[in-house]
Order: sequence, then C-alpha cells, then structure tokens
Amino acid sequence: MLGQDQESDARARIYLQPIAAPSILGLYGLAGATFLAGAYAAHWFGEPSAALYLFPFVTIFGGLAQFLASMWAFKARDGVATAIHGTWGSFWIAFGVLNFLFATGRATQPTGTWPSMGFWFIVVAAISWVGMIAATAQNRGLVTVMTFLASASTTGAIGAFLGIDWLMILTGWLFVVAAIAAWYTASALMLEEAFGHEMWGLGKSRHAKELSPISSGAGEPGVIRGQAS
Repeated sequence: MLGQDQESDARARIYLQPIAAPSILGLYGLAGATFLAGAYAAHWFGEPSAALYLFPFVTIFGGLAQFLASMWAFKARDGVATAIHGTWGSFWIAFGVLNFLFATGRATQPTGTWPSMGFWFIVVAAISWVGMIAATAQNRGLVTVMTFLASASTTGAIGAFLGIDWLMILTGWLFVVAAIAAWYTASALMLEEAFGHEMWGLGKSRHAKELSPISSGAGEPGVIRGQAS
C-alpha cells in the first residue's frame, strides 16, 4: 500500500498552457496570401517581376504562419482549424516555392492547359468542401470563407484542366472574396478575445454558443476543447 507521500506523487498532474485562438493568425495569413494570389490570378497586376514579389509573402505569411496556426489549433483540440490551416498553409508554401522556380527561371510556367495544377486544386477543393460542412458547427463567418475557398479551388481545377483563361480569372475573384471573408472573421475573433465579448457578428451556431466563451482558461489544452468560434 502506498504511503501518503507516494500516493500524492502518483496523482495526475495537469500543466496548463494558455494560448490565444490560433485561427486569428491562421485566418489573417489565409486572407493575406489568398488576396495577393487572387489579385494576381485576376490580372490586377501582371508585371514581369510579379512572381518574384509574390512568392515571399505567400510562402511566409500565408504558408508558414498559417501552418504554425494549424499546429496551435491542434493543441487547442480544434480539428476544423487544424485541417483548414494545415491544408491551406501547406498549399501556399508549395505555391510560393513553385512561383520561386518560375521567377528564377528554374521552371517555365505552362500556358493553356495545366493538368498538374488542376490536380493541386482538386486536392484542396475536396478538403475545403468538407471543411465548409464542418464549419457550420462553428459560425457563418468561417462557412463563408470555406465556401468561397472551395468554389475558387473548383473553378481553378476546371480552368487548369481545360485551359480556360476566364475561369482562372474567376478563380482569382473568388479568392479575393474569400480573403475578405477571412479578414473579417479573423478580426471578429481578435476583437472578441480582446474585449471579452462579441464585437462583430460571426453568426455563431447553437453548438458554438453552448461551448464556454473565450475567457479564463479558454483555449488551454486540458481545460476546454476548441477556440473562439
């Protein structure tokens, strides 16, 4: 039989690690990269050196920052945010590397049909459509983001496979709208965490309202599941 000191040492110990809602950073990173890439695809700017200026921002802000947010979301036990930010963070890192190769002349960007890129878009479209469904359990802001991301990925896949330029331009516009929605949602989450109550409407689902709000202990692994939603 364990003595009192031994019994005390055998008890489980919980160490709390407070973290802010990871989707604040993740959605801002998504907004920045998606806006820039969307504007480029929509032909808002197209100088010869555009790809050279595109890849650093997309890779670091949209890729690395968002991928890190996905790991913090994993720690906060938010499966939806982990999947969304992990998927799109990885996509933007790969997209940035690809544009680096184009900008440095190590690879030539195809004209017309581009099936390889079409397959890229198929992958992120499949995940994004499911992410949109999962987001209905959180809030309408995230649903809007995922709807436009999934739509942009779908039109991008079709446009790349068939070599239809206007579909790629439409993809760019859809990315821009997704970026605006992501900026709004990230801002609403940040304001809510800063002030302790909802400042900008997010259209929270009933499921999200039943969860504990962001306050003391929220977002701490071992305390509650998830983040602001």
